[in-house]
Amino acid sequence: MKAKKSLGQNFLIDKNIIKKITNIINIENKIILEIGPGTGNLTSEILKRKPKKFYVIEKDNNLVSLLSNKFQKNLSIIHKDVLKFDEKFLSPEKIIVFGNLPYNISTEILCKWILNLKDEFFWFESLILMFQKEVADRIISKFNSKNYGRLSILANWKLNVKKICDIKPECFFPKPKVQSTLLFFSPKTSYFRIKDPKNLEKITRIFFNQRRKMIKKPFNQIFKGNIEICNKINLNLELRPQNLNFETYYKLTKEFENLIS
Repeated sequence: MKAKKSLGQNFLIDKNIIKKITNIINIENKIILEIGPGTGNLTSEILKRKPKKFYVIEKDNNLVSLLSNKFQKNLSIIHKDVLKFDEKFLSPEKIIVFGNLPYNISTEILCKWILNLKDEFFWFESLILMFQKEVADRIISKFNSKNYGRLSILANWKLNVKKICDIKPECFFPKPKVQSTLLFFSPKTSYFRIKDPKNLEKITRIFFNQRRKMIKKPFNQIFKGNIEICNKINLNLELRPQNLNFETYYKLTKEFENLIS
């Protein structure tokens, strides 16, 4: 099966890595969703672990036919674009998600899931996802580092994020030009309350629009120079966007929601 560059396809072929992925968490008798199963290498290993129900989402027509023939009735194939599919209606039980995400839409997929977490309900138990290493480094980075930014702040709002391992290009076919990284996400039991995560997305977008400049300009743009907010959250306007920790951005979002309510 020839990989399609337009769909960001790089099929995972290394058996040791595949076994490592499926051993991260017990999936026996669990509801499983795999994003972009490709030719079904990881899919086969997941089936050996005896899940209760197994869904896969695949956009590629040819791969849907291949998977259908290869696995018969052992899994439910959803022939859709993951960005246009609402996973939270898939099962009343929480889902474990596996995904060797297409590089070209990996951040879009993750952000879609995060921005749809508008209440206390998590439709997933955990996410086990593969990213381009550069993207993964941005997700797990802490403030005061060069990789810290919008993706770090969004991902760490409601989720615990743990790096499992880096994966070499040789583990895929076709071989990508970059390294990959496997991350494990699990819901936080306690997190900062925000009415609408899209407001957090907006605040971080405005602040990081000019990440090398002081935050005075974006602050004034949003809060009209309201010095009371600065005092309330102990904000130094001479700092740069990467100098503010997660909590500060969540507090800024809360103040913005108070302003527009």
